[in-house]
Amino acid sequence: MRTRRIMAGLAAVAAATLALSACSGDNGGGSGDGTVEMTLWQNSTTGPGQQFWKDAIAAFEKENTGVTIKMQSVQNEDMDGKLQTALNAGDPPDIFLQRGGGKMTAMVNAGQLMDLTDRISDDIRGEISEGSFAAETYQDKVWAMPLSVLPGGFFYSQDAFDEAGISETPATIDELKSSVESLKGTGIAPIALGAKDAWPAAHWYYFFAIRECSPKVIEETGDSKDFSDECWTRAAEDLTDFAAIKPFNEGFLTTAAQQGAGSSAGLVANRKAAMELMGAWDPGVIASLTPDEKPLPDLAWFPFPEISGGDGEPGSMMGGVDGYSCSAQAPKECADFLNFIAGSEQQTKYYEAFQSPPVNSVAQKSVTEPYLQQILEAYNSAPFVSQWLDTVLGQNVGNALNVAVVDMLAGGSDPQKFIAAVNAAGAQG
Repeated sequence: MRTRRIMAGLAAVAAATLALSACSGDNGGGSGDGTVEMTLWQNSTTGPGQQFWKDAIAAFEKENTGVTIKMQSVQNEDMDGKLQTALNAGDPPDIFLQRGGGKMTAMVNAGQLMDLTDRISDDIRGEISEGSFAAETYQDKVWAMPLSVLPGGFFYSQDAFDEAGISETPATIDELKSSVESLKGTGIAPIALGAKDAWPAAHWYYFFAIRECSPKVIEETGDSKDFSDECWTRAAEDLTDFAAIKPFNEGFLTTAAQQGAGSSAGLVANRKAAMELMGAWDPGVIASLTPDEKPLPDLAWFPFPEISGGDGEPGSMMGGVDGYSCSAQAPKECADFLNFIAGSEQQTKYYEAFQSPPVNSVAQKSVTEPYLQQILEAYNSAPFVSQWLDTVLGQNVGNALNVAVVDMLAGGSDPQKFIAAVNAAGAQG
């Protein structure tokens, strides 16, 4: 098997001096009577996902007398901004969702995270692969507990494809274009896109980039923030060329990604669109938006198609590993909670709630959905896996990239202006 590399875009700041304060957090949150209170920020606001966290907290509190965890549900699109504000103010939650990449690097260098390296139990080490921990590692230290592998691809309705006469999933971009035209004839939107939130539209650029750019260029750009290599322009040209066939839902520029029946996930859930390019959390979101709030029975998956002439390694994937970090001042019980939710029992419940692939190898045996099995197979055999580009580039440059993609899709720029915009953002850091 070829070596799988997980790119986190961390080398640029490898020589930075760290002001770490993990040890100082051992007594945070405690009180004179021995009780401990912690806060948790997670990004599931409704349905089984939110219930998972409530149940997990209750189970942990039952096993750990005197420990109380107060949960706050934060809308996914609001999480990064609110978290950064709380971190900068010195008043962060004790436990919170960690995106990884450049965003995590910045937190580490600011002394805002607890070093979990020696706090992860041997049992958990034995059940979660080193590859998953690598996505949460910087300077040989682990800063977050991985919970779910979330590579991207197309989630689609098999019934919609059957009605359009599509017998095989697209393996090339030309075949994807052909499928779009076939789906148009059925009166359904071929592809749902929630560009209002920017990052879903940017995913399209990310995937064209991982087909056009070599792993080396992607890794180097993650550090340098320099998009001068021609492959980045080719990826932008690929996207504008594809968008020219009008594959997306009407009004995609003002469509949200995951909130409500009219969101891009909701369009698939309510059979108004045939497919969506999204990360592996999408099945759970789609399920929460169907009329009966149950998984779409004909949901299926295929990887982003290949293109001819690109420098990317065939089979490479874009996506991340969702994890949870402890703030630097969190009590030591924070790490205990992360070990608890990474165990096979809670990981199985996590998978059942979110319908996304768990990182725990024991829990992975419980995965029955063919599309999730396909995702795990593709992920485990991929020659190169890059985290989402906005995660790799960090919040400032990543957000600028996402917005620039939307501007290009809206006709406000072209591939050359797009590259100039992201290079300008990269130069500012």
